[in-house]
Amino acid sequence: MHDETTRFSMKMDKSEEVKEIMTEVLQALEEKGYNPINQFVGYFLSGDPTYITNHNSARGVIRRMERDELLEVIIRQYLDMVKE
Repeated sequence: MHDETTRFSMKMDKSEEVKEIMTEVLQALEEKGYNPINQFVGYFLSGDPTYITNHNSARGVIRRMERDELLEVIIRQYLDMVKE
């Protein structure tokens, strides 16, 4: 058992790819009448891709990147925004 915190770091900036993925999926969810916040939270917490509609291949789009990679970029951008 380790008492030290494990460090997590990503090798490269993927913010542009995350923006494209999230924008495509957001649009598909809205077109189908879903609440995007609820659907994204369900997906990120559970890992179950059925929270994301298959409309416009959004389910495949969101799976182009691992959930932890998506969340890392989203959280980093949010924290940068609140620091300003």
